[in-house]
Formats: sequence, C-alpha cells, structure tokens
Amino acid sequence: MNRRLLTLAIGAFAVGTDSFVVAGVLPRIATSFDVSVQAAGQLVTVFALSYAVLSPVMAAFTARWPRKRVLLTGLAVLMVGNIATAVLPTFGLALASRVLAGLGAAMYTPTASGAAAALVPPEQRGRALAVVMAGLSGATALGAPIGTLIGHASNWRITTVFVAVLCALAFAGVAFLLPPVPGLPSVSLRKRIAPIGDARVAFTLLTTVFLIAGLHTVYTYISVSYDRATGGGGTALAILLCANGVAATVGNLGSGSLTDRFGSRRIINVALAVAAVDFALMPLTSMYFWTSVLAIVVWGLCGWGVLVPQQHRLIQISPASAPLTIALNASAIYVAVSMAGMMGALGINLVGAHNLGLVAAALIASGFAAAELARSLIARSLRTRAPEPSAIPMVTPAPS
Repeated sequence: MNRRLLTLAIGAFAVGTDSFVVAGVLPRIATSFDVSVQAAGQLVTVFALSYAVLSPVMAAFTARWPRKRVLLTGLAVLMVGNIATAVLPTFGLALASRVLAGLGAAMYTPTASGAAAALVPPEQRGRALAVVMAGLSGATALGAPIGTLIGHASNWRITTVFVAVLCALAFAGVAFLLPPVPGLPSVSLRKRIAPIGDARVAFTLLTTVFLIAGLHTVYTYISVSYDRATGGGGTALAILLCANGVAATVGNLGSGSLTDRFGSRRIINVALAVAAVDFALMPLTSMYFWTSVLAIVVWGLCGWGVLVPQQHRLIQISPASAPLTIALNASAIYVAVSMAGMMGALGINLVGAHNLGLVAAALIASGFAAAELARSLIARSLRTRAPEPSAIPMVTPAPS
C-alpha cells in the first residue's frame, strides 16, 4: 500500500475514533464530572457542531494554504484538543476542548481526501479515496471499541490520550512522508453553501440529517440504552460497537454496486424502512445480548448503506456541483450528530434510555418522507430538461 495514503488514513482513523469513542465511556465521564449522562452526551454534540459549522469556513479560509500545512495544523489542533480533554478538571472546560478538537477534525478530513486524490494518477483516485476513507470506517469497527476497552480498563481520560497518540503518529507521517501538495483555487463560503437553495439538494440533505440524527440519538447513549444486554461491562459494549462498525463498513461498501444495479431510490427507501423498523423494535431487542448484536448489525448495514445512494442522488441533481454538494452532505452528517446528542438527552428524560429507539425510528421515518419528496422534485426537473452527464459516486464511510 502507498505509504503516503496510509499516513492520511491514520489521521482519518484518529478523527473517526475521536468522533465515536465518547459514546463507549459516557457513564464514566458523567461520574468523573458529577453530571448526568445526558449532560455528558453534549461532549459529542459540541464536537460534531464544531465540525459541521467550521468545516466550510476553514475550507474557505485555508484554500490558498499548501495542503500539507492544513493537514499538519488540523492534526496538531486535534491532538491539543484531546490532551486538553484528558487534563482539564471541569466539565465546562472539557466542552470547550471538544470544540477545539472539532476544529482540528474540520481542517483535516476534507483536506486529506483532496490530498489523496492529488497524489495519484486520475485512474487511481477512487482507490486512493477508499484508502483514506477506510481510516474513518475503521474507527467505527476498531478505534471506538479499543478506546472503550481502554476507558473501562483504566480511566476514560486515557482514552482521549489514546486519540492524541494516534494524532501524533499521523502528524509524524504527514511531516516526513507526504510530499508538498499545492493549495486549491479559492471558493468563497457563499458559493460553497449556494446549492442549498435548490430544493432538490435541500431535501436530499434533509434526508441525511434525519437519518444520521436517528442513528446517533441511540449511538451517543448506547452505553445506557443497551446496559441490559451488556450488564454495564466494557467488553460486551466493545463487541456491540465493533459489530456496528463492521456492519456499517460492509453496508457502505456494498451499497455502491447495489445502487448501480437498482438505482438510488430503491436502495434508499428499503434501507430507511428496514432501519426504522429495526429501531422501533429496540425496546425489545436491547434486552438480550444476542438480539442486540443482530439489531445492531441491521442498524449498521441499513443505516450506513444509505450514504452512497445519497451521494449518487446529489451527483444526479447536478454533476457540475458535485464537489460542493458532497461536502455539504458531509457537513449535514455532523449537524445531525450534534442534534442527536441533544435529542437523545431529551428522549431519555421523556421515554427512558431503553426506549430511545422509538425516537430514532420516528426520525428515520421522517427521513423516508424527505427522500421521497426529493425524488419527486428530481423527477419533475428531469421531465423539463435534459439531465447533465452522470458521475461516478464516491464511497463515504460511517461517522458511527
């Protein structure tokens, strides 16, 4: 494997681990800061919101920087943010450190994808992107479970030190192995968000928001939502997280060929419908370990199998604007994750942690409605004008 791409993938693995690992040690964080689990869940909210808001802002601000400088700066900020989380004594300061970590992630992840594409010939760009994105998907299958085991075996603060060490390894690799990569042509922030004015794009992005909000309403609080199945044990919880990550990766990768064969609408609708039913049954399936494993595998396969056909749909709307709409879809994912932390906390107060699946099912069902409205608008526009040339969809892994 190309060592330069592997270096970028390690950084993506660090970002993904940072995004997902808090869910596995949430009760321990709450106990450490003497706050409720719902309050501790806002550590996920502020990280995701920081990423979502700052990603397009930093992309515009650093557009003329050499890509290597952006990558190193992003990793350094992410590392400092995690070290700060590990040592800061109060919950308020820990929240601020997660904002800082989100800034580093917002600088690194989009830049790593662009750098990977620039380092290889055009015919190898798809594979290069897949290598880097495998770092993110690998974080759901390995990073989050490993971090959970570390946190349960020692102290949750060591988990954030583990993420900081990953950042340091990636920083060294980028510094010594990555050649100079020039900056990109500057694109204003207004131009980056302009596609949202197209209703077809807006409802497609809204589908992503509803889906990911549903998934993460449970994922953020998975340690308490599934405590009957795990008995509160770190090993059992790590197994559930690993099963979710592996299934998410398989669903994400497999949905590409299925989309090519059956079209985006059928894959999106089937996956959303099955996911909604899966979460609606969670109050029952989360009672026992093996039924929880089965439910979580279905969750990963269907929940994250929607992302590729979503990208395909955005490209179909306007191939020329695909880089901008794909980036907006990535931001929509983190907007949804930030919403999920708050909605999950509210859901626990209203219906209890074991019934959070019902809240998730309602959100995913709303995503189904948004997807059908987007499809209707797309079909109407295709009847009135000739479609633009198609583009090949890229694979984007799960943030969880």
